[in-house]
Amino acid sequence: MGLRTVKDIDLKNKRVLIRVDFNVPLKNGKITDDTRIQAAVPTIKYILEQEGARLIVMSHCGRPDGVKKPEYSLKPTADRLAELIDNKVIMADDVIGPSVEKAASELKAGEVLVLENTRFYKEETDNDMAFAEKIAKLGDVFINDAFGTAHRAHASTEGISHFLPSAAGFLIEKECRFFDGILENPQKPFVAIIGGAKVSSKIGVLESLLERADTLIIGGGMAYTFLFAQGHSIGKSLFEEDYLETAKNLLAKAASKGVEIILPEDHVAATEFSENAEAVKIDSIDIPADMLGMDIGAKTLAKVKDRILAAASIVWNGPMGVFEFEAFAAGTLRVAEWVADCKGTTVVGGGDSVAAVNKFGFADRIDHVSTGGGASLEFLEGIILPGIEALRD
Repeated sequence: MGLRTVKDIDLKNKRVLIRVDFNVPLKNGKITDDTRIQAAVPTIKYILEQEGARLIVMSHCGRPDGVKKPEYSLKPTADRLAELIDNKVIMADDVIGPSVEKAASELKAGEVLVLENTRFYKEETDNDMAFAEKIAKLGDVFINDAFGTAHRAHASTEGISHFLPSAAGFLIEKECRFFDGILENPQKPFVAIIGGAKVSSKIGVLESLLERADTLIIGGGMAYTFLFAQGHSIGKSLFEEDYLETAKNLLAKAASKGVEIILPEDHVAATEFSENAEAVKIDSIDIPADMLGMDIGAKTLAKVKDRILAAASIVWNGPMGVFEFEAFAAGTLRVAEWVADCKGTTVVGGGDSVAAVNKFGFADRIDHVSTGGGASLEFLEGIILPGIEALRD
């Protein structure tokens, strides 16, 4: 089903309501990373270039849980947005109400109004239709460019689309183009790299990718549950006893479908989970009883390198080890480097793998780095995202 985009909708002389993801990290009222604000700038600039258009921006920030908490105000993000677009930005004192309605009605062409944090109201996360309708009255059309919250049916993402002509911004359009491509018609060979701590949080993703991928590379803490399920000793490594049967079933399913599964064949281990722990190379698949796996080893890396560089499509979600600790970062660093070197279509989704490609400086060499952790995971699972479904024809 086609996605309606901002270019499919007439914005001339319209008051445009846009939902963005300005849920940025704040420290003492200062923004520590403005990536999400920058991601919305192309759509915002496009709207402001349309003749007579006025813009009303809404977002959430943090988890104020329906209470007006000043530390979660969008004022710092409104100030940063003004700098990034070199335009006057007016800060509203609320999300709804007479003062906000007055400010919205008095906007002149090319002006921007930022509403206060939508999650100052419990009705936002409840997807309360009366609340959504009150916000909708502020504008003439609705553009959603908040991929990070597209998997939530909230008043400012899904509810509002029932009351106004709605379309996707450029960011959501790009996310959908890459994820739809990976799920519906990936170029072969298609290699999926899945890491992170727990099998439990990635079952749906693994099952979905087993239907599509040629090779599945499993690393990170979740790999030890699979190794244990195969009968290997994993020492003190992280593993989820409740998911051993799940791991066995996934391995059996892969075998029946002819999907290659690559698990760690050697490890970088330590006697404790600590940044200062000594990194010990374990040259076998089995880990000694007094140690825990912290990263994949050189033999495993040599094997995955060939698969990654030869891939026509790659999706990567989750690190290969404890990359936050320098002694155990090599696996994730090398995988990030090879994904960047791959000539195929490369998509990185999920908070930690995105943090890794940014940390190691490879983000600009990857075709698509997703802005949504939870949303990208659910997209990969094949779950319908309500915030996006509302924008499809």
